[in-house]
Order: sequence, then structure tokens, then C-alpha cells
Amino acid sequence: MSQAPVPDARIAELTARHVPFVRATVVRARRPASARPGDTAVVLEDGRIEGFVGGVCAQATVRAQALRTLASGEALLLRISPEAAEEGAAGEAVEGALSLRNPCLSGGELEIFLEPRRPVPRVLVLGETPIARALTGFGPGLGYEVAGPPAGGFAAESLAGVHAVVVASHGRDEEAALTAAVRAGVPYVGLVASPRRGAAVVGGLDLTREQRDAVRTPAGLWIGARTPGEIALSILAEVVASVRGRDGARSAAPVGGPAATGRPEPRTAPDPVCGMTVAAVPGTPYSDAGGQRRWFCCEGCRTAFEAEPGRYAEAR
Repeated sequence: MSQAPVPDARIAELTARHVPFVRATVVRARRPASARPGDTAVVLEDGRIEGFVGGVCAQATVRAQALRTLASGEALLLRISPEAAEEGAAGEAVEGALSLRNPCLSGGELEIFLEPRRPVPRVLVLGETPIARALTGFGPGLGYEVAGPPAGGFAAESLAGVHAVVVASHGRDEEAALTAAVRAGVPYVGLVASPRRGAAVVGGLDLTREQRDAVRTPAGLWIGARTPGEIALSILAEVVASVRGRDGARSAAPVGGPAATGRPEPRTAPDPVCGMTVAAVPGTPYSDAGGQRRWFCCEGCRTAFEAEPGRYAEAR
């Protein structure tokens, strides 16, 4: 973990690249604590931390809770203390705040604001039809980034971070766009077509049966839509259901890509030595001593466990 302050340029870079992250800011610190109010860090989706918001034990708690806020999309005021939480039982969330007991802390206390920064949903629309134009027009009102095909076509790299691809070209370049989107693991892939024509197009794609089932056709939820604007609204309603982790009327997750059921909760595990909840990610210390992988808040707890694994095997 880098201990240098996180520059605004780094925040801007991550945002421009559509990289999800959590900005962590120390808002209060009670001595002895290594962090100070105003210290900042970013927590990336893989658990890496850039910046400084406390020592390794505080870092473990920040990592676990930051990944949870990234999954939920809700900001959180995190209080870390070596003492039991004042507001009810330790670990209880109260109106956007969470107090956690961290027995590894050296006596200080921290309050850290965790602000998830998730990229706005990106939707690519293929076609110059009235439905395609209506889809593009609705985008700003939803806060979505809706645009036409990438300049380089539907290559895998150009589809990274894209949540939905809607093919509304009425027969132009449909197969190539649908195939590329499904193979890239785009969570929502929709084809604007009648049921009969849509089935014929999808049936002829060079994909597995399971991959073909991932294509929504006719695209959109059934709301009795008839006009181009109404059809575009029904399609975006289905995209919103996918973004928010709800399938709407259908269920089809792309093969080999992110599920369309929203961002999953991060995997966590209890530290068998101190009892802290830590994120089970590559940046967290772990040990396979005793024949089972266990995760730790810091090197000190891992060392203690490896010295006497039998002592802690059933302790937590």
C-alpha cells in the first residue's frame, strides 16, 4: 500500500477509465493513531489500496468494508475502535454509519468516510433507426452514458466496462455485434426484432446454445410499447433491471463474463487470531497451515497462527 496522498489526478484518471473504486477519507482520528484527518486512499476492486488511512490493521478493516460499499453503491461512515461500539452491538450499522471493534489497533480510534465511485452504466447502441435515436436521447436523463458503436468496431477491448449493447439496426451488421458482445461478457445484450426474425438471427450466431440464450430478443420488457420512443423506454427498463440486479421478465447471464445480477458481495473471512472480518483477496495475508486456507488482518496474526495453528483452529 502506497502511503503517499492520492492526488486528484489519480482520481480523475480512474474515473476517466471507468474503473470502479472507493475513496476513503479520514475525518476524525483519536491518538494514538498513525492517520490524520484529511488522509486519503483509494481502494480498487481487487482490494489494492493506494494512499494512507492507517496502519495494517486499520487497512484490513477499511479494505473489507470498502469492497462492501463498492458492491452496494452506498457511502458509509466507518468508525474503527479497539473498544466496543457505543451505538448498540459492535458491527451494527446505524443510518449509514458502522462501528467496528478492531482489537489489533494500538489504542487509537479512526472515523473514515467511504465513498464508492462506480462508473455510470455504459450502453452502446448499433443503428440509425428511430428506436436507436430514442435510446440515445433517453440516456442523459437516466444518468447513463449511451453512445453509438466504438470507432474500432465491437472488438473485445472496446467492450470492456460496457454494461449493455443494444442492436437496433434492423438487419445491418447484427450478427457481428451480437457475437462480439456475448463473447466479451457484456451483461446485457439485446436485439430489436420481431420474435420470428430475432429467433432466426440468434439461431444463426456462431455461439454455443447457452451463449445464444444470453441475447434478449425482442429486446425490452413487455409494456405494450408501439412507438419508437415507447420501445426504447421498454428496452432501457430492461437495462435498468440488469444494472440494479433484477432480471425483470427474463433471466440470462452471459457466459464467461460478469453476471447480470449486480455487483456481488465481496468474499470475507474471520481472522482466527483476533476475530476481525477481513477481505479474502490477494492483497490480504493468508496461510495454509493446518491444511485449510485462513486469512489475517496483518502479518502479526499470521505469524501467531502459524506458530500454533492447533490453538486457533477452533477458536473462532
